[in-house]
Amino acid sequence: MPLDALCLTAVASELRRKLTGGKIDKIYQPSKDQVLLYIRANAENVRLLLSASPGHPRAHLTTLSRENPGTPPMFCMILRKHLLGGRILSLEQPPMERILDFHLEAADELGDRVERRLVLEAMGRSANLILLDGEGRILDCIRRVEGDLAQNRRQVLPGLFYRPPQPTGKPNPLALDPSSLRQALSNPTGREPDKLLLDTFTGLSPLLARELAFRAGGDGEALALELEKLSNSARREEFTPFLLVREGRPVDFSFLPIFQYGPGTESLPQQSFSTLLDTFYEEREQAERVRQRGDDLVQAVKRACERTRRKLVNQQRELDATQDKERRRELGDILTSNLHAMSKGMKSLRAADYYDPEGREVDIPLDPLLTPQQNAAKYYKEYNKAKTAQQMLAVQLEKGRSELEYLEGVLETLRLAEGERDLQDIRQELTGAGYLRRQAKAKDRSKKPGGKPMEFRSTAGLRISVGKNNSQNDLLTTKLAGRGDIWLHTQKIHGSHVILWLEGKQPDLHSLTEAAQLAAWFSQGREGRRVPVDYTPVKYVKKPAGARPGMVVYTTYQTALVDPDPELAKRLRVKQQGL
Repeated sequence: MPLDALCLTAVASELRRKLTGGKIDKIYQPSKDQVLLYIRANAENVRLLLSASPGHPRAHLTTLSRENPGTPPMFCMILRKHLLGGRILSLEQPPMERILDFHLEAADELGDRVERRLVLEAMGRSANLILLDGEGRILDCIRRVEGDLAQNRRQVLPGLFYRPPQPTGKPNPLALDPSSLRQALSNPTGREPDKLLLDTFTGLSPLLARELAFRAGGDGEALALELEKLSNSARREEFTPFLLVREGRPVDFSFLPIFQYGPGTESLPQQSFSTLLDTFYEEREQAERVRQRGDDLVQAVKRACERTRRKLVNQQRELDATQDKERRRELGDILTSNLHAMSKGMKSLRAADYYDPEGREVDIPLDPLLTPQQNAAKYYKEYNKAKTAQQMLAVQLEKGRSELEYLEGVLETLRLAEGERDLQDIRQELTGAGYLRRQAKAKDRSKKPGGKPMEFRSTAGLRISVGKNNSQNDLLTTKLAGRGDIWLHTQKIHGSHVILWLEGKQPDLHSLTEAAQLAAWFSQGREGRRVPVDYTPVKYVKKPAGARPGMVVYTTYQTALVDPDPELAKRLRVKQQGL
């Protein structure tokens, strides 16, 4: 669900308790639509995420790591200029609006205390983050809007006074007494109860309207009562964060339990709204980052996959056409033994087929422009050509299948990319392999450090590393891991190289199982059950000469059948600097 006005009210209440009086120590802009404020509040350090993404605008405290660009964007620099060292005085939300207004006190260039405001408009495609001075004038915004009178779009530009979005004009259900609620919900037109709620009141999401209608069971009096109960809870700020989970995956969230979907969807209470939103958006955000930053890589690899598949189809067709090569040799033999019965100009020869168990005759087509000897030689030449082609096509098909497997593996590593450094590793790999053109100015740029493998710590305390791309897989397996450390990989499907570092210890069964579960989760088998994972000491894993990145062979292995567990991956993950 989008973050509706009531859910945002619950988030604002939580942030107000956590952040009021807090000091802004650092400001980052990890993506074009997101700002991170590092705040010291109530004797602890927290990170406030403000997202103006059109797909999922929101505000909440976050613990997830996000990679920051090497050069801060201009909006980030302006925020640092005006807000670093400032304190959060208050957080306001216009009633039933998807707007958060942070009032701050900061210092100007002369050191004088001045008022600043940071306004998040969490309104879908119109989402924006706007910095204002003490008089309400726009200093800058994350998304500048020129305005369009024909479409009734307001201007949002530096130098203009800030004007909030126009309200919908619908009544606020929290401001109405019970009788007014009942009157507003009188339904002479017979509209569906959820449509009636959405058409009548402001601030309600479709999910919430459907839930109230479901609980009311189609009764108008009961619908008004459900809305009254909701309004009373909202006025008292009695909200509980719930994550809606279906088949083990987050599908939605709310501030009250949702029953409309039946037993197939669970409403799981969460520790806080910040934890809820972090959990819900984690995978979506990662996929969005890859889509934005690595879309050219994804498209290049997909095109290469499609080319390779077409080439394999054509080569297989050519190989199938060579399957009658032995018959070409046999026909040449028959012609050679019947040269006396042939003459130039004949179009065919009917002769006994001594390769046929029943000795039947066969009609052999001839080229009338060739002599009898030349016609026989023509069939032998076709046999030799088909024989050579068969050998070459078999090699090319094997190379093509290996290339397709490699490219499909690269697509899997793109899904694991967590930031620009990981994408840079893949970009360099694809450039080296010839799938991407080298950039003309690349030699003038200083080489940035590549990404790091993911780090985990088993319940027993053993370190576990997981490669996110082929470069990291090669680094872990062939350079960093010791001969006695344990290497793990899903059997016969694409996945990350996983290293269980023993550091002189004996591996305990629980750590081995957890490492295998991580290997299963970070693979193409992540949606399956009982995924086979091979494991063996690193000394039995070899990289053949000339093999593609990430390709290895191994012997003397054992296999574990495990279930991928995303919660285990979150629980064991070790935070790394620079992400």
